[in-house]
Amino acid sequence: MARLVEHDSIGPMEIKIGDESRWICMCGLTKNKPFCDGSHKQCSGEEKGKVYTYSKDGKRTEVK
Repeated sequence: MARLVEHDSIGPMEIKIGDESRWICMCGLTKNKPFCDGSHKQCSGEEKGKVYTYSKDGKRTEVK
């Protein structure tokens, strides 16, 4: 079953564990949930107020 989940963050959230940092995905594009794998770089260039979908190959499409 597929779901469309809306995410509005375009970068990860830092979580401190002792002296170490862990980065949690907030964009929803990572393939290593819940951790960031850098996939949020695909979000650059998104226009505020628009909605996009991303295919598994990283192709962005605006939802009209």
